[in-house]
Amino acid sequence: MNSKHQYVQLNDGHFIPGLGFGTYKPQEVSKSKTTEATKIAIEAGFRHIDCAYAYQVEEEVGLAIRSKIADGTVKREDIFYTSKLWSTFHRPELVQSCLKRSLKKLHFDYVDLYLIHIPTAMKPGEELYPKDENGKTIYDSVDLCATWEAMEKCKDAGLARSIGVSNFNRRQLEMILNKPGLKYKPVCNQVECHVYHNQKKLLDFCKSKDIVLVAFSALGTQREKRWIDQNSPVLLDDPVLGALAKKHKRSPALIALRYQLQRGVVVLAKSFNENRIKENIQVFDFTLTAEDMKDLDGLNRNFRYIAWPSMNDHPEYPFDDEY
Repeated sequence: MNSKHQYVQLNDGHFIPGLGFGTYKPQEVSKSKTTEATKIAIEAGFRHIDCAYAYQVEEEVGLAIRSKIADGTVKREDIFYTSKLWSTFHRPELVQSCLKRSLKKLHFDYVDLYLIHIPTAMKPGEELYPKDENGKTIYDSVDLCATWEAMEKCKDAGLARSIGVSNFNRRQLEMILNKPGLKYKPVCNQVECHVYHNQKKLLDFCKSKDIVLVAFSALGTQREKRWIDQNSPVLLDDPVLGALAKKHKRSPALIALRYQLQRGVVVLAKSFNENRIKENIQVFDFTLTAEDMKDLDGLNRNFRYIAWPSMNDHPEYPFDDEY
C-alpha cells in the first residue's frame, strides 16, 4: 500500500484509498484530456480511480492506467478502480453484460469496486438516456434487490472485488440490507457530499451499518450547464473555506477535501488541471482542528447541486426522502 494514502477498510476486508480521482468529464472537455489527466493523477500519487460506464471514458482511463503500469509507475494491484452499473442494465440478466463491456474497454480482468450508479432503472437498450417522442425519460421497473443479487454474482465470478451502491437513500439501503438471503452487504454508498450538503444523517446511518460513504462533488461540481443551475452558489468561493485556507496556507479545495477525510468519508477529487491535481494529493499533509470542523459543519444547508430533476417521478427517485 502507498504510505502517502490513508486507507479505509471495507466491510468485505478490502481496503479503499481515502482519496480518489474522479474521471467524469463535461461534454466540452475532449476525451484525450481524460487520458492525460488520469496519467498526471497516477504520477502525482493517486491510486484510487473512480469512473463509470455512463461517463463514456473508460477506454481513455484504461489507456492511462495501462500506460502507467507499462512504464513501471504502478502495478495493477496498486490501483483501486471503480466502475458503475448504468440504469439501462438493471435487469438481473443484463448486469454482468454492463460490467463486461467496461472490462473490455479497460482491458482489465476485474474492477476493484462495482456500484449500482443510481437506483432508478431505465429502459434497456443502447441509449444512455432512453426518451419517448415527447422527450420524457423511459423508465423500467426492476426490483433493486434482484439487481443486487446479480451484483453479488459479479463478485462471486471474480469480475468485481467489492460491490456497493451510489445515490441510494436510507430506505433503499435498508431494502438491500434486510433482503432475505443477502450474501454481501454493499461496502459503500457514493453520494453527493460537500460542506453545503454534508449528509450527516446518511453518514451516521452508513457508519452504523459498516458502510463507507464516498463523496462526489466534494468541491462543488464542474458546473456543467446540462445538470447544474448556473445561479447555484460557487462552493469554493465560500468565505469560511477561504478563511480556513488562509489560516492553513492551503487552497479552499484542500480544506473541502480534508473536511471529508476527517469525518471518515472517502472523498473524490476531480480536476483536469495539472497543478490542481498535484495540489489535491497534499490533503494528507495537514490537519483541521475541532474548531475548524465545527465551522465547516455550520455551512450545511442541505443544498444539492445534482438532483436529477428529469427523474423525480421515478418510483425509485432517491432524493424525496429526508436522507
